[in-house]
Amino acid sequence: MSIQHIIDIMKELKKNHDQILELSKQKTEYVKKGEMKQLQTLLLKERKVLRIVEQQEQKRMEAVDAWLHNQDMGTDKTTVTNMLNFVENEQDKQTLKHVSLQLAETIVRLKQQEKLNHDLIAQSMQFVQLSMNLLQPSIQNMNYGKKDDTGSIKRSVFDSKA
Repeated sequence: MSIQHIIDIMKELKKNHDQILELSKQKTEYVKKGEMKQLQTLLLKERKVLRIVEQQEQKRMEAVDAWLHNQDMGTDKTTVTNMLNFVENEQDKQTLKHVSLQLAETIVRLKQQEKLNHDLIAQSMQFVQLSMNLLQPSIQNMNYGKKDDTGSIKRSVFDSKA
């Protein structure tokens, strides 16, 4: 495996992570507007891209592992960071470092966006729960009369002589 092949895989990973980030931003808008059908469609698109990312990540790990193996280095940690310690060509090293930093920054932004989406959905669920509680009257509100000190309801007895 060549370093250029690993760099190409990482560029593809970054491109797909950027695509997931854009989908996540759209997801935020759909959650804000309450557009559930569009959100479901978007989640299907996101799932497809996530499968591609998983496959690319597997390829990246295999490529790094193969490169480290070809260099007779230990393959305990198949990470790009570990690989950077063994790259001799300074230009390849800088390119690999740059691409890995860009990918890491995109992943951090994606995590922040997904946390925002999670918080928005949690708030929406709390609002729905509050609304449901307001619509369902409690049994105490349904009964007439005053409670005495024991908690039981005093019922008024009236004379129905007419």
